[in-house]
Amino acid sequence: MYHHVKKLMFTVRVDEPDPRFGNMLLEQFGGANGELAAAMQYSIQGLNCEDPDRKDLLMDIGTEELSHLEVVGTLARMHLKPMKFDREAAEADPLIAIAGGGGVNLFNSQGNAWTADYLKITGELDVDLRSNIAAEARAKIVYERLINFTDDAGTKDALQFLMTREITHMKAFSLALESMGKSAFSIGRIAPTPGLVNQFFNDSTGAGDHGEIDTRGPWNEGSDWVFTESPAIQAGEPGPATAIVTECSPPADEAGLGDLLIDELRDILHAEKQLTKALPKMAQAARFDQLRELFEQHLGETETQIERINECFELLGKSARAKPCKGMMGLVEEGQEIMDEGEVKEDAAADLALIGAAQRVEHYEIAGYTTARNLAQQLRHSAVVSLLSKSLAEEENADQLLNQVARSLMSVARMPAAIEQADAAEEE
Repeated sequence: MYHHVKKLMFTVRVDEPDPRFGNMLLEQFGGANGELAAAMQYSIQGLNCEDPDRKDLLMDIGTEELSHLEVVGTLARMHLKPMKFDREAAEADPLIAIAGGGGVNLFNSQGNAWTADYLKITGELDVDLRSNIAAEARAKIVYERLINFTDDAGTKDALQFLMTREITHMKAFSLALESMGKSAFSIGRIAPTPGLVNQFFNDSTGAGDHGEIDTRGPWNEGSDWVFTESPAIQAGEPGPATAIVTECSPPADEAGLGDLLIDELRDILHAEKQLTKALPKMAQAARFDQLRELFEQHLGETETQIERINECFELLGKSARAKPCKGMMGLVEEGQEIMDEGEVKEDAAADLALIGAAQRVEHYEIAGYTTARNLAQQLRHSAVVSLLSKSLAEEENADQLLNQVARSLMSVARMPAAIEQADAAEEE
């Protein structure tokens, strides 16, 4: 729910309107690196985000960018105002003066219409956060250039404020990305080809007209880098050449990883079958509707996951035979004890204990699916990797949803204490 407050985030003052500069300001109103693009990008990323903490971050900053849009729009309108009545000022940009009546519109400084093509949204949180850091850096540079092209003190103050907030947002996005604990080069779920990922191709060779030569630095030497002369030049020259690492064919299973993968899948299969019996009991024991519905939803996902595991066995040419999973047996037994003990507890406390048992199960399954997927990746069974990745994503999502329900229940659990304190205060 949005609410407009009739007060700018930063009070704008323009001492001497400059229509030409007003046209420049439109770059940050309807341009690729402008405030509307940022507001839409972050807000839509937030709508798609399954992580409640970082969703809040995206929605906070997306909403602030809308307030920045109003600041830029107000500043640009004040600079463009002479176009409404002055012919010479109007000639600075007839599109604004004639078609727009001397006001702002969703165009950039060159008159190109704003487009959703400006938005960078992938649905992968860490990738989107990196895009947002880059977007804030680009916007900071645009504001810096605008500051250099005006002598108006009030305008400089407003632009300095906006430029500073870009750095604030960059810091917030950077720390959010860092808090995810992902390696800087860990993108997505499928691992890059070993060897190939560390080959640097020297594809720009020789001496240039201005004395440019091949150079070496931390971007192509040291660490794990393998400096490789241009494959195109190697093809036409005699002598030994460094081959491009492709590893297209499956590797020899000398370490018995194939048997380990089958063993892991059989363990997971038995674990999932146990859950199809445990989840209906957990749903019945849940006191709050939201938790009950979550268990019922995950029961359907679990049945689908069993089908995926059976499909994995078919792809690997093995029988879909389950192996007793003692770890899940213990977790299910512990969950039953928690349900029995919960019968005498308050509703919120009983469901919070139930969520704890459910999350231990989810974390156990996440570990199993992660191991199986990594083994399948190493053996380059891409179809199996795809199936296991889907199930892993469902388990991770279920864990996040349980977190959200737990937060709601903790608020409910605190309410009686707060009411008692308020009653005690009134009595005093």
